[in-house]
This record gives sequence, C-alpha cells and structure tokens, in this order.
Amino acid sequence: MLNITVKDIVKAVNGVLLCGDENQSIEHISIDSRSSQGKDIFVPIIGEKVDAHQFIGQAFAVGCVASLTSEHKTYEDIEKTIQTWKDEEREKGISKVWISVANTIDALHAIGRLCRSRILVPAVGVTGSVGKTTTREMIATALSAEKRVFKTSKNYNSSIGLPITLSEMSNDYDIAVLELGMNVPGELGTIAQLADIDVAVLTNIGVAHIEYFGTQEAICREKYTITKGFGEKTGMMFLNGDDPYLMQLKDSTGYPYKIYGTKPECDYRAENIRMENGHYQFDFVFGSRRVPVVLSVLGNHNVINAVGALAVADYFGVDVEKAAKALTSFTGFQNRLQTFHTGGYTIIDDTYNASPASMKAGLSVLCGYETAGRKIAVLGDMFELGSRTKEYHYEVGEFAADQTFDELILIGTNAEQIGKAMKDKKSNIPVRVMDKKEDAVAYLKEHLGEGDVVYLKASNGMKLKEITKALMENDN
Repeated sequence: MLNITVKDIVKAVNGVLLCGDENQSIEHISIDSRSSQGKDIFVPIIGEKVDAHQFIGQAFAVGCVASLTSEHKTYEDIEKTIQTWKDEEREKGISKVWISVANTIDALHAIGRLCRSRILVPAVGVTGSVGKTTTREMIATALSAEKRVFKTSKNYNSSIGLPITLSEMSNDYDIAVLELGMNVPGELGTIAQLADIDVAVLTNIGVAHIEYFGTQEAICREKYTITKGFGEKTGMMFLNGDDPYLMQLKDSTGYPYKIYGTKPECDYRAENIRMENGHYQFDFVFGSRRVPVVLSVLGNHNVINAVGALAVADYFGVDVEKAAKALTSFTGFQNRLQTFHTGGYTIIDDTYNASPASMKAGLSVLCGYETAGRKIAVLGDMFELGSRTKEYHYEVGEFAADQTFDELILIGTNAEQIGKAMKDKKSNIPVRVMDKKEDAVAYLKEHLGEGDVVYLKASNGMKLKEITKALMENDN
C-alpha cells in the first residue's frame, strides 16, 4: 500500500495540481480504468492504439480518487473534457484530483522511485530471455525458508508494471525478488534503476524480442544493463554458466559475479541429475558441501533454475538444506509445464509463451516423460522473432527430428517450417498440419488413448490453452 499524499506525488513527478485536495491520501496505482482498489491514482498510458486519457472519467466512476494527465494544462481544459462525459462520470470527476504532468510514463516512474526510496529492503533482480518468472518464484521460495519475501505480483515486470510492484512493497519484508523484463532497447536499465537492486540474476539469452535487437549478442549486452540497478552499491551477479552468451560477456560490466549451472567450473552446480518416481533429483554442490534436492516441476532446465535459486539463498545466509526442502513445494504456474491427468491421458500445458529455446526444452520434457502410451507434441507459431522467424521455427524442427516422441501436430503458418525441417532431416515422426485449433481438438479427442501424453506449446497469442480446456471439458 502506497500511504502517500497527493502533495507527495505532485512533488515527485514535478507536476501541477490542477484541482482537488493536496492532502488526499493515495494507497494504490491503477493503469486499468475498469477497476479500483480504493484511493487509487489513475495513470493514463498513451499506447500505440489507445490513449487512456479518454478513460479518466471511467476510472473516477469505479473509485479512483486522482488521475495524472498530460493532456490537460489548466482547469479550463478539465471542464471542457468533463462536459463530454456521462452524467455519473461528470458528477464524480469535478471533485477528484487532477495532476498535470509532461509525460505520464515518466511520472509513473517517478512515483516508483518515490516508493522505492522509502523501502530499506534489499532486492534481487531477475532477468533473462526464458524462465524469468519461474526463477523468480524459485528464488522467492528458497529464500522463504528463513526470510519474509516480497515478490513481483502478476506480470508487473515492465517499465509500466514495475512501478506498481514497487508501490506494493513495504518494510515488513526481509528481502524482495523482482522480475525485470524488457521489450525494447533501454527499458531494462531504466527499470533496474527504479528497482534499486543489490543482486542480479541472469537466466539465459534467447531470441525473444530479437526483432528489436538484431542479434543474441546484442540481447546479451542489453541484459547486462541490469547492473545499472546497483547504483553506487558493489552489487553481485549470478550468471547461468550453461549459457554461452552470458559467459562470453561475464566480465564486461566490471561487477563481481558467481556462476551457477551444471558445468564443473560453476561455483554452484547440479550433479547426479536424474529422474526418480516422476521427479527431477540432483545434488546441489558448492564448495565442499553437497545437498540433495527433489523438484516437483518438470524440465531439466528447471534444475538449472533451482540451482540459481539455491545459490541466491546461500548468498543471503539462508540454510541451504532448508531452502532445498522449501523448493520441493514449488509446483510451477498455470500454462507453464502444467500437468493434467484426464480421460486416461496426460496433458502438459506449456502454452503461456514460446521461444525456440523454451520449445526445445519442452520437447525434451515430453521425451523424458515416463509413460506406457504415446507422446504427442502440439506446436504452434512463435511470435516476435523478427526477420529470422521462419529460420527459428525450422531450427526447432531440426531439433525435434532427433527426439523420441510419437507424433507432431502443427498449427500456424510459421509452425509449418518445423514440419519442413523434420521432412528435410528424414524424420520418421508423423507430422500433421492443422489449420485451426478446433481441428487439433477433434483429432486428439478421437485418437488419444490410455497412457498417452500431449504436450502443448506456442506463443500466448496462438491460444493453444483452449485445446487444454476443450480436452478437459471432454473428460467432464
């Protein structure tokens, strides 16, 4: 909860109070004009398609008590706008707080800085192309063995979302774990500075958003700008030693680092990785110590994420055996390698999002899954891959051709490149190309049998999660 006043905000954003009570208390930030938690300040974002200034009246109507604006410079401007509103919005809008600013996103950042300046809690910043959210949650889980942990809520990890996350922090916690994302050049460094982090965790370098950066090396350099969040502090980086790009540039920032992963040279590493009774197990090795770990989430890549989490826990003085025990309770997220058992078969829903690296990792999970039935992959288009989109899909197909599963269903124009690569490599795995999700559902309902496993993966915009829903409904 913010617990600041309008007067505090006006000063922080270098704004002008056009009307309303400067002593009005503000407890929450809202960027959604359809909802209010009570005593919210509404921040209208000007997007590529929609200017949220047109929804200020709606925000007031649902309970927001204040709004920023970059489109009103005088009270007369406000009066003109209010006259265009519906009656119920007009009545409430007159008595609300309006703060004029030059740019609403810059002002949102200023509010975020104000919030962070009042919190003495040390923070861990987590970034990477794949696995940020899972690693964030694993770190938070490991730390929670002995500490009160604040963590990023929902997907508030961007230049717009992070200030909202910071507004929810308080000094009631011992440590914060903050997910830091990026979509365009310069964004990560900016939000890392807002987060004022003490430790940075870099999970890996993939090709997500490569259309904005050009090369993976450029993405890697951008990821290292997370160190801007250290400010005047010494800082510490935790780097995935299994990622060649991170290792290539590990000395580029001048900040100290620890390496985690599966290789012998890693400061923190996983050894004796195995699957037993449906669970990934390994030995967490650091220095002269060896701690057994059992995970409840699928994927060999989650072994590496777990090693990073335990490394951070050790850095902050948490008993590693307790942290490892806590990690056993982590069962993952909705639509991220989420497992459903229904109708005699199993669904592995990994439809939250997709990149070439995560799709390959998911296929590995499918191939390693213990079952007496068939293993079927349903893959769709991956987005935001730029000019090399077809090439990256083809690359996934080359990988898939060498895997051991029984059938592949493809949905989407670019996904067809996966099938082309498998054909070119003379794979024996049957490939079926479907025009629509509904076609895949109909086929699966007819052909799935006892013990079969279906793995679903594509970018979120493909909405393959609807296949999971349809198959689950079939069971009911």
